Amino acid sequence: MSASRAWSDESFQEHDDTGFYIIAAALIPDDALDQVREQMLHLQAKHASTKVHWTKADSAQRDQLARAVAAFDGLHVVAVGAPVRPRRQERARAHCLNLLVSELHGFGVEHLFMEARDQVLNARDVATVQQARYALPKDARFRLDHLLGTAEPLLWVADVVAGAVRAEKLGDVRYREILGERVIDFPVDVR
Repeated sequence: MSASRAWSDESFQEHDDTGFYIIAAALIPDDALDQVREQMLHLQAKHASTKVHWTKADSAQRDQLARAVAAFDGLHVVAVGAPVRPRRQERARAHCLNLLVSELHGFGVEHLFMEARDQVLNARDVATVQQARYALPKDARFRLDHLLGTAEPLLWVADVVAGAVRAEKLGDVRYREILGERVIDFPVDVR
């Protein structure tokens, strides 16, 4: 598989003792990008929304989304940070993103796209990626750009994967089982 770019989104669960933070990255072969975009736009139109969003989908829609993503060529790399206590999400995000950069680099990814948040939070992500690059080989190339969630359907693929992994962490394994071996998840200790 040749994928020099990845698209990511996150999900989290607040809890005093069992909270977690997930960042999922979709690695889609370069020659399949247009086809995947088109299919995600088709799914978005069926859901009558501005974008595909796992948390707004019902059980039948989630099943449909998971099956669609499972049919795409590609791989999904997921960092799962735990335990995350309330009001510690940004710290957990940084730990997960740091590991994700290393893992994505190992798969040949040089460019990560994340869903944009606000300017300050986006700057934190960029600083985290800059710091993570120090652990990569000296000549490694890796950069991060933020995109509006409504503007890039490839981000929606990562949203589905993050949602399926979140559901699994909460005890509902059916969506993660649909995605099968296309998902590789890495635990991140965020204490």
